[in-house]
Amino acid sequence: MFIINAFKKCLTYFRTTIKYTFLVIISIFLIITAVAVFYKPTYAVSVNGELVGYTENKSQLQARINDYMEGNTEEDVAFAQIDSVPEYTLCLLKKDITANDEEIYNKVTENGTKYYKYYAITDDKKEKVYVETFEEAEKVIAELKKKKSKNQKEVGIVEKYDTELKKFTSVEKCVSKLYEAPPKKTTTTTYMASNTNYTQSVSGGNVTGSSSSKVNLGVALIRPISGIITTRFGSRGYGHRGLDVAAPSGTPIKAAAGGTVTTAGWNNSYGYMLIVSHGNGVQTVYAHCSQLIAKSGQSVAQGQVIGKVGSTGYSTGPHLHFEIRVNGVLQDPQNYIY
Repeated sequence: MFIINAFKKCLTYFRTTIKYTFLVIISIFLIITAVAVFYKPTYAVSVNGELVGYTENKSQLQARINDYMEGNTEEDVAFAQIDSVPEYTLCLLKKDITANDEEIYNKVTENGTKYYKYYAITDDKKEKVYVETFEEAEKVIAELKKKKSKNQKEVGIVEKYDTELKKFTSVEKCVSKLYEAPPKKTTTTTYMASNTNYTQSVSGGNVTGSSSSKVNLGVALIRPISGIITTRFGSRGYGHRGLDVAAPSGTPIKAAAGGTVTTAGWNNSYGYMLIVSHGNGVQTVYAHCSQLIAKSGQSVAQGQVIGKVGSTGYSTGPHLHFEIRVNGVLQDPQNYIY
């Protein structure tokens, strides 16, 4: 009799449990259905802590903002810098509240700074005329060489980035303005528009020359920043000493390899710069910084943030000037990274 009563109690308990479990499942289903009917998953978008709207497609909106920053929205714009990047927070909104992607995009980009790319043709390192493309600049140099202009050795090309475009000059007018009649007796001088050796002493590192051939560094390097390469090694007509990579001001700069910071401070045309020694005579240089984070004498690891991108010293826009030196000899960074 005792066993029968116990069995009946267990059966009753089981039926009650099943009933309440079923009611819980029904309740959860009804709640989910109500949420699905009246609400939708959405991203709240904030700029500098201020709510500016809602978007249903975070990836699409951010891709459009990235296109603006990379200069893909206007033909003559090289890249653009915005004050603050938007922050996204997943939330549920009533379905009658609509997304306002266009307003958000306009809010994020309204105070953006656009940088235009063009080329200055220099005479004795002084900017004389401006053209829109590198091909036009090369044609001017070629014509001056063909005419054996007296100043052909001093004429060079500088890639420029500025918030305003200069007034462009046609190739013919550039040649006419720059041409200098050669003396009656002259010898032909070969001018190279790029890959020119450039010798100069710079405080913070004894630089005695440059090399375009690849040497074994004995250390693997990583990219200090991601961005757009604006000037390559050996270009600009008079020998560019490193690699210029454009990026928004304040972008973190990472150590290309582990080592010791031997220089951290102001260095004239280089602006705020750092030099990291990696042993065996290998050094990397990071110039035009807006902020130096690492200090002289400090040991840093590969990938550690040591500074931030800026436009200090002789610079026409925010970018990182990056050099590799081996026993004082400049190397082409693109033989190793980028």
